[in-house]
Amino acid sequence: MVHSTSGKPTTDGVSAGQDALRHRDGGGGSGTPPPTRRGMLSVAAAAGLGLLAGCGEESADSSGAGPRGSTKAERSPSATPSKHSPSPTPKPRPELPRGGRELSRYRLVGYCGLPGAAALGRLGVGDLEDQVRQIEKTARAYAADREPQPVLELLATVANSSAGPDGTYRSRTSSDTIRRFHDAAKRHRALLLLNIQPGRASVLGEVKALREWLVHPDVGIALDPEWEMGPGEVPGNSYGHTSGKELTDVARYLSGIVDEHDLPQKPLVFHQVAVSVVSDQSALRPQPGVVLIKSADGIGSPGMKRDTWRQLVRNQPEGVRTGFKLFYEEDTEGSRLMTPEEVLALRPRPDYVMFE
Repeated sequence: MVHSTSGKPTTDGVSAGQDALRHRDGGGGSGTPPPTRRGMLSVAAAAGLGLLAGCGEESADSSGAGPRGSTKAERSPSATPSKHSPSPTPKPRPELPRGGRELSRYRLVGYCGLPGAAALGRLGVGDLEDQVRQIEKTARAYAADREPQPVLELLATVANSSAGPDGTYRSRTSSDTIRRFHDAAKRHRALLLLNIQPGRASVLGEVKALREWLVHPDVGIALDPEWEMGPGEVPGNSYGHTSGKELTDVARYLSGIVDEHDLPQKPLVFHQVAVSVVSDQSALRPQPGVVLIKSADGIGSPGMKRDTWRQLVRNQPEGVRTGFKLFYEEDTEGSRLMTPEEVLALRPRPDYVMFE
């Protein structure tokens, strides 16, 4: 499904011309071509999904306070051990799902999606347990000189083609769905990335609304700024945009959570389909405990995807790592999927390989 000019879903396919616009942009264009079929499906899918909470759903406290029960309790005088009491056993520091506290030990490999929305990625189809087992197998093929770390990238905020009651052009995935995916991630020692397509909502506000999940050591954030709209902009009509400063603000907020809860490094991925999607990249500042990953988006043949890659990693800010996105269907329309060897031959070698 894609959205029509009236904002209502339609079953008409997207024209080849719309796909070609994104392919032709190649990540280096300065214009704002319409998103691909994959993206157009995104803005229509959320409206019909019973798994999404309403736009007006009450969010977590945006003041920066932790979730209920997450604040550190004050020790009462009676709880103070006497000089004759044995020393308490130190509590182990939280670690990443497969051990350690630094992400550089791992190659992250994952699927993205939303249940009930096959057009948005592999996580939206079939049995979740089967999908996670397949991610494990795929991750081993890309590990190379690192340990494989499976990733579930769940769309937690989905851009809509209609404004909704609060005018934000976005819907939020229900807590029950996020919990189900987090439980699956824990069972398989995977990372859970919560993907945000903000529409006209505040990006930092959407991140703060997910704080109850971000206090866990196995949960990170992925941002999809091509769906971040300014005033008067509607998802699906043009590419959205973010800035180095805004990405830094999100990283700083996550860094505060890492510090407060003594967490291991937390990934902050931002998917970038074109150079124009991230302005003032030089303002991007890495923050303690947060690993910034720029994931090269874009559909096409291996040659086209390598061209997009070169455009996006040129003048890469210091301290920012790289990711690479592959599309099982769109990349193979008239071409083929890149092999693990081809992906790992990219320089710098991607830290995160994601499949949609």
